[in-house]
Amino acid sequence: MTLAQQIQASLTEAIRSQDALRRDTLRMVSSDAYNAEKAARRPLTDDEYLAVLTRAVKTRRESVDAYDAAGRTDLADRERAEIAIVSEFLPQPLSEDELRVMVAAAADEVGASSARDLGRVMSALTPRTRGRADGKVVAGLVAQELARRDVAGHEHGT
Repeated sequence: MTLAQQIQASLTEAIRSQDALRRDTLRMVSSDAYNAEKAARRPLTDDEYLAVLTRAVKTRRESVDAYDAAGRTDLADRERAEIAIVSEFLPQPLSEDELRVMVAAAADEVGASSARDLGRVMSALTPRTRGRADGKVVAGLVAQELARRDVAGHEHGT
């Protein structure tokens, strides 16, 4: 069953059980996916659908921050509930330890030795972490790993 089919089945169930928040959230996500399909002029792959879901969660997280800053806890709580619903369809998030292992492996894979190689390492990592880790967190870990390698390289006269 594709991701689109899973969401459609869950939407149907939410309509039947009269779960308004779940229904509305899944309709918004389906609408975002439909718009992405129209822009691509073809059906989305599961990876592309995953990117739509990831963007939906990211947008809602930004809204939570804005609502919290404005003291609108009621709206922030609704956004958090929507994040929980959309997150059900995302793969399990990676732990920081798992990410560090993946970052080191990707850096070895592309032969990265300094901060100049950040883009190459991120290009190798992004498809593996999409939907499972925040891009900013991944980039921070890559930068740390490359800084560590750069320092180690200078210590050994490289």
